[in-house]
Amino acid sequence: MDQTIKKTPKKLRGSVVSDKMDKTIVVLVDRFVKHPKYGKYQKVSKKYKAHDAENKCKIGDKVTIEECKPFSKDKSFQVIVTE
Repeated sequence: MDQTIKKTPKKLRGSVVSDKMDKTIVVLVDRFVKHPKYGKYQKVSKKYKAHDAENKCKIGDKVTIEECKPFSKDKSFQVIVTE
């Protein structure tokens, strides 16, 4: 009997920093990480490319992106909520 475990896709919140590509936006996601040795919290940022089918997101928008099957070599997120 083959039992497959479904993983829930990652959901990340961030702001749009680029919308120049067709049907693609770049989202900057900030998070706070505790330093392993010193215990101080520091801000870590990472940019993700996300699929925006209607090209409705603009620079500065707050968005929620969700992990999905890869659309291209480095685009494996899609926009689910625009605020």
